[in-house]
Amino acid sequence: MRAVGIILAGGNSYRMKELSNKRAIAAMPIAGSYRSIDFALSSMSNSHVQKVAVLTQYNSRSLNEHLSSSKWWDFGRKQGGLFVFPPMQTPDNSFWYRGTADALHQNLNWLKDCHEPYVIIAPGDGIYKLDFNKVLEYHIAKKADVTVVCRELPAGEDVTRFGLLKMNDDCRIEQFEEKPMAAISSTISCGIYVVRRRQLIELIERCGQEGRFDFVKDVLIRYKDVKRIYGYRITSYWNNIASVESYYRTNMDFLKPEVRDYFFRQHPDVYTKIDDLPPAKYNPGCEVKNSLISSGSIINGYVENSVLFKDVFVGENCVVRNCVILNSVYIGDNVHLENCIVESRNTIRPNKSYIGENGPYIVTESGDRYLL
Repeated sequence: MRAVGIILAGGNSYRMKELSNKRAIAAMPIAGSYRSIDFALSSMSNSHVQKVAVLTQYNSRSLNEHLSSSKWWDFGRKQGGLFVFPPMQTPDNSFWYRGTADALHQNLNWLKDCHEPYVIIAPGDGIYKLDFNKVLEYHIAKKADVTVVCRELPAGEDVTRFGLLKMNDDCRIEQFEEKPMAAISSTISCGIYVVRRRQLIELIERCGQEGRFDFVKDVLIRYKDVKRIYGYRITSYWNNIASVESYYRTNMDFLKPEVRDYFFRQHPDVYTKIDDLPPAKYNPGCEVKNSLISSGSIINGYVENSVLFKDVFVGENCVVRNCVILNSVYIGDNVHLENCIVESRNTIRPNKSYIGENGPYIVTESGDRYLL
């Protein structure tokens, strides 16, 4: 693969509310056993991108632990590898990352030391599978300066939280607006870009000289009429988890057979860090319908249309319906949960009831489970 990869995993989103108090968005658990960043890392690994940098910043402890070994995504090579770059103080700079372009600018020496001619930039909060070789071939065939991966959103979706773009018949981008007040089209940017390495270095150096910090506003939008910027349409599954609603909906999507088949059974695979936990245990009297139950969990009650992550305990006479239960949650007896997201390592005491009326309800109750 003639490209290096950069994953932007340092941002935070106020739309995630309490869910981002413990971890970066890129470290959010997905589909029972994965983290959000696994999907970008797996796509790069499966596309034979041998050198990948992850730019971290906000609340990155959990993410750093997850990335502590590159072997899970097969980046442990003599040539290349997985690099984690948090912001750091230098004689020339003492700032945190002030935006996506600034994050690239602060790590420009790494890009200059690479020898690959192209760079793939991807966000850490996207849920997808993508062959970057096809995107690179398209980029070269179009003689593009920048290629933006994009897709059509179905009718009724709120497109104003994305970057929206319009393309001509040759797929060259003519209009690009970031999170506009009114929709100009239904074509959104997936936040995935392919750009020639020397071109990227030149653009980012110019941003640094002019005090510009945002890659979308200060590169893509600013140069859309000067540079050859093209869109690459995808039709396969894609979602991002930048809000509580989209995070909940993405996990619920994995209860659909076609989505599970696409990610879990169809080549290429999605890889993640593996924990040594026993298989899920279903005790007599429990009932589970259309749910994902991860390893280490113990089920005593009723679970329906829910995603339970690792090491979850569900007590007797419990009802868990349409819920996302994160790692290491203890649910006491006679608890009723419906339309909820339960934060990790929480203890829900017996005889409690939480029901999400207008969208998913985030349960952050905590307590000492040994005093139950």
